[in-house]
Amino acid sequence: MKHTIKTIAVYCGHEYGNDPQFARDAARIGELLARNKIKLVFGGGDVGLMGTVCNAVLDNGGSVLGVSTTHIIARQEPAHTGIELRMTESINARKTEMFNESDAFIILPGGLGTLNELSDIMTMQQIGETRKPLFFLDTAHFWRPFSRLFIHMQDCGFIENVHEYNIHGAITPDELMCKILNYTEE
Repeated sequence: MKHTIKTIAVYCGHEYGNDPQFARDAARIGELLARNKIKLVFGGGDVGLMGTVCNAVLDNGGSVLGVSTTHIIARQEPAHTGIELRMTESINARKTEMFNESDAFIILPGGLGTLNELSDIMTMQQIGETRKPLFFLDTAHFWRPFSRLFIHMQDCGFIENVHEYNIHGAITPDELMCKILNYTEE
């Protein structure tokens, strides 16, 4: 059954990384979200890949919801201005808010926070709490080592079947958006 995705959480780094392709792909994802009228839900920061995605959505007339905590804003990431911004008391409340506001998830390159959010979603899929789709953008093969680890976990008997997860990947933003727009529930 065809499933229209109206809101999507994008998880990515609050840094730019050391490959300029990371920022180019983040900007293209933001542009494609706006052009396809998909609302961005993100961590609310104005820096790194997060800020890049948000700016591209806004530059192309899209809609944005930022979700952050006072602790993060004070210590790491200045809040993006000119968007709807919700503040939560903790990182766990932030993750819950972003999850509840989203029909699907995009994972771009990032650090430990991105890995943590990815792990939470995959765990919820594993235990049956959600079937919301997860889309990886494998810019410059950033996620290839994780993919190998995921298969290794299955080979070692810690994950039953990697194909039971609702995960979709792509190498380019345009390919990823095509998968999002044509997503059908299984």
